[in-house]
Amino acid sequence: MREQKDIVISEHELAHQRACMEAVRDALARPLGYHIVTLGCQMNVHDSETIAGMLDEMGMTPVPTREEADLILYNTCCVRENAENKALGNVIWLKELKALKPSLIIGVGGCMMQEPGMAEKVRKMYPFIDLAFGTHNMHRLPELLLRVIGEKQRAIEVLNEDGGICEGLPVRRRNGFSAYINIMYGCNNFCSYCIVPYVRGRERSREQAKILEEAKRLAGDGVQEIMLLGQNVNSYMGGGARFAELLYQIDRLDIPRVRFMTSHPKDISDELIACFGELKHLCPQLHLPVQAGNNRVLAEMNRRYTREQYIEKVKKIRKIRPDIGLTTDLIVGFPGETLAEFEETVSLVDEVRYDAAYTFIYSPRPGTRAALMPDDTPMEEKSRRIQLLIGHQQKITTAVCEAQVGRIEPVLVEEVSARDDTCVAGKTARGHMVNFSGSASLIGRIVPVRITSAGKNTLRGEPVEQIKQ
Repeated sequence: MREQKDIVISEHELAHQRACMEAVRDALARPLGYHIVTLGCQMNVHDSETIAGMLDEMGMTPVPTREEADLILYNTCCVRENAENKALGNVIWLKELKALKPSLIIGVGGCMMQEPGMAEKVRKMYPFIDLAFGTHNMHRLPELLLRVIGEKQRAIEVLNEDGGICEGLPVRRRNGFSAYINIMYGCNNFCSYCIVPYVRGRERSREQAKILEEAKRLAGDGVQEIMLLGQNVNSYMGGGARFAELLYQIDRLDIPRVRFMTSHPKDISDELIACFGELKHLCPQLHLPVQAGNNRVLAEMNRRYTREQYIEKVKKIRKIRPDIGLTTDLIVGFPGETLAEFEETVSLVDEVRYDAAYTFIYSPRPGTRAALMPDDTPMEEKSRRIQLLIGHQQKITTAVCEAQVGRIEPVLVEEVSARDDTCVAGKTARGHMVNFSGSASLIGRIVPVRITSAGKNTLRGEPVEQIKQ
């Protein structure tokens, strides 16, 4: 891991970007409306919150639709081909919108832009895009926008070297009751199918003191839940017990709920497992991506654990916290995967019994080792297999939900139900979505709810006592 002093972006650079924010604000004849479209993971969602914070500082305001916007910015994903195609398809659609509104500023950022050759492709093939940046230079958005707004020039800049850690950027959070905190960036694992190390860079960890300072501010603001983010949080500060130490420190802040993602199974330490039995505020939920249930396929994926080692860790976790809700990621149709090997993934799902699983057909990513592997399984067969796996997991998810009926669970209310405005929806500590009668005044509060019935993926309940509005 690089020295911390080498990966923290200098105060001089941050001061320059703050000056650019002021210059953009001065250059605007009127406040511009911006609209951010976020594709991808929670890291991207939090990046978009930071982008929004910088735009706010530049005198702009968010608007709900692309049609109303003066600036449209896509924060992209490229983990799977579908995500990249979706981003490019949507951006091409904006060409028509810009023809009707020539003053419209179109920007593209995020992981897709960090792919080799993508910046040059945008420069040559998408002349209507005014602004483009990657994951490593997001903090330079004010300077790039100043070039677009003040100098009337295109600003396309993607850095090839790993990005640094940027402290102190403004953030516009999604709401006042939950928040993301990045604890590290990048990944050193180089799974053979995954492009993340190439677009997010190598692992860089934030200083514990900076993380705790941010968490204390959030606690003071009344945030009810935080989620610690990293491509592999278990590798925080090089791995071992360091992440567990951080969790113990955060637990002392008395933020009601603490979650984290994502964890690599090979790096789950005994110290981290112990946290689930000892920490008051750590939620009984763990996303533990297994990807496949066959050892040969796992080795070809470069996952660096076996099926047996994974199951042993699951047993340790459930011994400490029997009610923990486990979720996972599963890839179907990895190059060379046989029917028998796929069936081992199905049997693993049977054995572990996840609360939920996110399933994907293998998507070749140029530049990864798996993209060069021979793949002779027809897409029709891959589609058949994933539907079988989805159906299998659905039965387990339904059974897990049904087992919650009769329990009284604290629910953090997140929103008014989309289907019934006399109901609200929120999550239990285990991560299950619950709908129950209530009004918008409950949003952001943790409410005790008796679970009365279960659907395929969600629960219904009733508050256990009259709630003071």
